[in-house]
Amino acid sequence: MTMVSAEIPMVVRPFLENASASIVIGADRTTAAGGDQIPTTDPATGALLASIAAGGKADVDRAVEAAHKAFASWRRLSPAARGRVLLDVADAIDEYAEELATLETLDNGKPLTESTYLDVSLSAQIWRYFGGWTTKLGGQTLPVSPAVGDALVYTQREPLGVIGAIVPWNFPLMIASWKVAPALAAGNTAVLKPSEFTSLSALRLTEVALEAGLPPGVLNVVTGLGPEAGQALIDHPGVAKISFTGSTETGRRIVTASAGSLKKLTLELGGKSANIVFPDADVEAAVQGALNAIFLNQGQVCCAGSRLFVHRDIHDEVVAAVAAEAQGIQLGHGLDDDTQMGPLISARQLDRVEGFVGAGVRDGATLVCGGERPGGALAGGHFLKPTIFTDVRDEMSIAADEIFGPVLSVLKFDDEDEAVRRANSSVYGLAAGVWTNDLKRAHRVARELEAGTVWLNMYNMIDPAAPFGGYKSSGYGRDLGEESLLGYTQTKSVWVGMD
Repeated sequence: MTMVSAEIPMVVRPFLENASASIVIGADRTTAAGGDQIPTTDPATGALLASIAAGGKADVDRAVEAAHKAFASWRRLSPAARGRVLLDVADAIDEYAEELATLETLDNGKPLTESTYLDVSLSAQIWRYFGGWTTKLGGQTLPVSPAVGDALVYTQREPLGVIGAIVPWNFPLMIASWKVAPALAAGNTAVLKPSEFTSLSALRLTEVALEAGLPPGVLNVVTGLGPEAGQALIDHPGVAKISFTGSTETGRRIVTASAGSLKKLTLELGGKSANIVFPDADVEAAVQGALNAIFLNQGQVCCAGSRLFVHRDIHDEVVAAVAAEAQGIQLGHGLDDDTQMGPLISARQLDRVEGFVGAGVRDGATLVCGGERPGGALAGGHFLKPTIFTDVRDEMSIAADEIFGPVLSVLKFDDEDEAVRRANSSVYGLAAGVWTNDLKRAHRVARELEAGTVWLNMYNMIDPAAPFGGYKSSGYGRDLGEESLLGYTQTKSVWVGMD
């Protein structure tokens, strides 16, 4: 049975009743200095979940000040003690998994299964992974050849200071963990600015972290709108680095705004990822991979495999199989056990995605299935049926632009060189997928694709140890892995005269 008017589960009611005090400065939850509030709603029903604080410059100033005060002691905490705190946070995330997953589903709309087994579970793994790094982050002894005398030269990795972390609404808990956990592991403190659409899980994460023993001020949260709270964080002279995940357009504005202070930046931006199926592929596996690549989280995934390149010899077979599966996907409220795909995040996002669907039809692509809102019990939410286009040309907007919704463009190709060339023709370069049983081809194509992550015979796999980020207009810098951790440090060379 499809749930269309979900009652608020008891596990999250106490938190939601106090969500208006959603700014965390040190150990205190407060309202915005200006007193303004932002409604946050369930995208499946439109029902009000809570009102959160609409923070601004004054709130960011207080949060950065608190982070600076905490930095002095946090950076000097022994690596083992700092790691122990992060491991305790990971354990606390596991302990509060049901509450965090429920908040994520209510706020974002995704199915509870995704919130539980992806967002919450992976967030705990991330904190645990970086908690283990604190005792392993070191420098080098360098083989220098001084012009005069002798010297011992070594390097040491030092934290940057206060990190500004700005996270999007599609994976709010997980991406907050991507940024905050390595920043703290390296000895920095942080101010987190979650999306105004999905601030609840990030706020609860901060509470959980404080309960687990994270010292006050090490992680602060300012909720609010991007042009106010987000911009204040970007402009603040006391912030050493901004780590941002979001649109390429916003990323460009951050680069411009940060030029005056020369802030360090990590930018994980948009994508239009190619998913390539060669004629020797395991078709059944490729079909399931294509579905996961585009319909996970309602297609609201930066690395979504939204361009499915299929060899001409198996094109019709693959399209028929993908379309049959897509038409059977169960839409509904994320808390419903039967739901396989939830709503888009907002009415505005739904309108935007529908605009791309209309453009695809006008440009001459064939609409195989979907492209419309469901009626009946789901009419009050921001739902769109899984959508597939064929006869797509590379220059069409549905093939060139990031849609960020459940819309798949299928494109035919004839040979390997063509597939690689067309996959690389995008201005984006975040991820790609390759499906083939030819081992040499798999590695050859992976080498040639201009993407930060290439999946071979799989898609949408993420692990804390594997760096994630983009080429070209998909940004620079990396989240996750050792590379992410190093990005929150600066290197100091120390010379010791030996004569």
